[in-house]
Amino acid sequence: MSNNLTKRQIVQSIYEGKNYKQEDVRKIVQETLDIIRDALIDGRNIELRKFGVFEIQDRKARVGRNPNKPETDVMIPRRAVVKFKAGKELKEGLTSLDLDAIEFS
Repeated sequence: MSNNLTKRQIVQSIYEGKNYKQEDVRKIVQETLDIIRDALIDGRNIELRKFGVFEIQDRKARVGRNPNKPETDVMIPRRAVVKFKAGKELKEGLTSLDLDAIEFS
């Protein structure tokens, strides 16, 4: 079983024990994710205080190798990538994490 947190689980966690309709919670979570996605697509960074920052970074064009044909160079084009920098409180919370208990993929 996966140890990942899904959007469905986020909705369920917000919904449980509250006076919100589950469908309303799902719509709000989806709208939030859509706003974040659209801002990143527009080239804007996302700063969520006490959590972290999603930054657009430029990955330069480079020459790569096809593992099936190592004699052939492959041009990998320049592209935008999203990097995440954890905020102070998140970093502090991760210091107590038991790394031996986590399954890394």
